[in-house]
Amino acid sequence: MANFDTITFEHKGRVALVTLNRPESLNALNQQVMAEVATLFAEIDRNRDIAVTVLTGEGRAFAAGADIKEMQPQGFSDMYVEDYFAGWDRFAACRKPVIAAVNGFALGGGCELAMMCDLIIASEKAKFGQPEIKLGVTPGMGGSVRLTKAVGKAKAMDMVLTGRMIDAAEADRIGLVSRVVPHDELMSTAMEVANTIGTYSLPSIMAAKEMVGRALEMPTTEGVRFERRLFQGLFGTHDQKEGMEAFTAKRDPKFTDR
Repeated sequence: MANFDTITFEHKGRVALVTLNRPESLNALNQQVMAEVATLFAEIDRNRDIAVTVLTGEGRAFAAGADIKEMQPQGFSDMYVEDYFAGWDRFAACRKPVIAAVNGFALGGGCELAMMCDLIIASEKAKFGQPEIKLGVTPGMGGSVRLTKAVGKAKAMDMVLTGRMIDAAEADRIGLVSRVVPHDELMSTAMEVANTIGTYSLPSIMAAKEMVGRALEMPTTEGVRFERRLFQGLFGTHDQKEGMEAFTAKRDPKFTDR
């Protein structure tokens, strides 16, 4: 793996841990962070030893938003020609599951980054919001789309139009997060979930992520057909045979990602 200035990377067993590491700016997401995250997750995708990644933030924030100081002087032509924020699409395209362990503020781009992940496990101290309206702009990293799909039009309109911040309990209640846990149990819980996922066969993990993701994009009939084809395709893997043989023999399976 390459060396990075704004993020840290650890790898143990089948699980990677990536930490946004700009605590002095509450892990604000500048262009360098975007480039480094995109590069690292491309490497994670290629690494057959990694099945799942936990993404968190150093200090008291997951990410408090995009870097306003970097964006403030930009004009339309700068933003349009550079296709500002497009690099986050490379992160969102990661084919392996990513768990967001939200330890504190996840605001603006930070909330959007969490929503790009597959599961959000939140500390009881976590705060979520899309406050861009207060700066004379709107969400720009997919927040209006992913938030609406996650919590519905009414709550998304409320958050995007007022810019208000919600706590972990409300985020859980409206379906934005997967789980809320005590703050001092956040990382142990996230790693436990990651290690559970990591015990399974990589082809089935990736297929499961893909079919659930596509469920948001497809009509029901097409989504069911897509799911069925992936399900059927897994019967061409060694791990399907091993998993079902282990089940009938009442033993633990030994998956080999083949």
